[in-house]
Amino acid sequence: MEPIYVTGHQNPDTDSIVAAIAYASLRNALGDKEYTAACLGRVSDETQLVLNHFGFEPPTLITNVYTQVQDLDFDKPPILNAGVTVDRAWNELQERKELRAIPVANDDGTLLGLISREDIASYNMGLNNSSALNKVPLFNVLSVLEGKVINDAGEYLDTVSGEVVLAIPESRGPGMFSNSDCVMICGHQPDIIRKALENNINCLILCKTELPSELAEIKTDTCIIYTPYDAYKATRLIFQSTPIGRICLRKDLLSFHLEDRVDLVKEMVWKYRKPCYTILDEKEKIVGILTRYHLLRPRRKRVVLVDHNEASQSVPGLEEADILEIIDHHRLADIQTANPIFVRNEPVGSTNTIIASMFQDKGLIPSEKLAGMMAAAILSDTVMFKSPTCTVKDIRTAERMARIANVSLDELGKKIFSESVAGKNAKDLLNTDYKEFHIAGHDLAVSQITCLDSASILQRKDELLEQMKTVADETDVSLVILMLTDVLLEGSYLLYVGDDDIISQAFDVIPKDNEVFLPEVMSRKKQIIPTLSALWG
Repeated sequence: MEPIYVTGHQNPDTDSIVAAIAYASLRNALGDKEYTAACLGRVSDETQLVLNHFGFEPPTLITNVYTQVQDLDFDKPPILNAGVTVDRAWNELQERKELRAIPVANDDGTLLGLISREDIASYNMGLNNSSALNKVPLFNVLSVLEGKVINDAGEYLDTVSGEVVLAIPESRGPGMFSNSDCVMICGHQPDIIRKALENNINCLILCKTELPSELAEIKTDTCIIYTPYDAYKATRLIFQSTPIGRICLRKDLLSFHLEDRVDLVKEMVWKYRKPCYTILDEKEKIVGILTRYHLLRPRRKRVVLVDHNEASQSVPGLEEADILEIIDHHRLADIQTANPIFVRNEPVGSTNTIIASMFQDKGLIPSEKLAGMMAAAILSDTVMFKSPTCTVKDIRTAERMARIANVSLDELGKKIFSESVAGKNAKDLLNTDYKEFHIAGHDLAVSQITCLDSASILQRKDELLEQMKTVADETDVSLVILMLTDVLLEGSYLLYVGDDDIISQAFDVIPKDNEVFLPEVMSRKKQIIPTLSALWG
């Protein structure tokens, strides 16, 4: 069954990552085993610390949820080697009437060509002008004739070549054996068999008859094959021993890969209008066949969004996916769905507070390690309960999770926020918790770093501002803000790149050198974004 991805926002923070893990665990515990925790970017050092502390692996990294070729119900025919007989290919096509063609592979599994009914029909019609075999593997001949080699000379033959001759009474004559480079098919005809062996023809095929004992003593280089088929059927079948690699379509092939987006594939299909197309994996190995009918009803990827409900913060390709649920604690934004869905949005400080309530609603208790990690996520998102977004419910929930995990909230919080940032470059610092917003025609980005010692980070102010200018140029946003939220100071320094008047008017301060300090401002969600929204109407 295809997974249902539970994912937080881009540039995920601890609350986002843990919420995805916790909700997937809840649904899987209830029997919905297809739920998979996912993330949209690199796990931050803080989050990795929490994961390591409680023994969890990071969620599956996904880059998009576009509908891809791998989401289609394409055909998965047998993949035949180039040495397979025409007879085998034809039987496979007859058994699978829905197949337009069968892929032919090289020995390493990569694509050589396609074999279709039309290719086989063209080959058979071409036999009217040629009735010779050209170095057809002996095993192929034995396979189609259900034959066996019955003399020593045949044991040294690897391929069968020559003009195919059917020994019928009308063909008897002095010219019958003028060319030893032939493959003769005959029945119980001792005189013809004798002459064939004496002339050392390439191959003699005996149909429904044994080699007479007196003829078995003749020294000959002729390969003798016995087949249970009559001469006329053997004559038809022997040409079906040709390897399909010789007759398959090998030019002007068009292939797609599993990761290719369906909307781009459709454009190619309507442009070239071929009967079918091969599908390859990332190693160029064949995995299936695609026709235009497979494009009619693609399976959309399914996602559950946690800790966000804004399209710009979500996974690329969301418009092509089925959103099943949203669990969040932010303002309602711009995500739209095709059908009614379950939405749980509460004014609390952490998404994990909501998910802990959902565990309770279902009569389940998180495991000790999961409960400890959820407590850490609540501490992180509420800045050790000092953020204005923090509610009594957040505090009570974190305390309950800490009791289940047998951990100290005070020690856990200090461990999270004392994580050193000295080794990070400016880009990594800015991306620690970075989000983009679109408010009343204004595009902006706000990053937040929560720490116990903002002074050490402010020493790198010039480096950070330079990186913020780079981000502004690359993303075409008009304002980039970095919040340095100091838990001990219970406030935030704002470093910004953009219009001084916006900062001055929004926060009623006088900025200096692209920096201001806002006491008691700890929340991007509840203090920074609403203030800017009010300014811009």
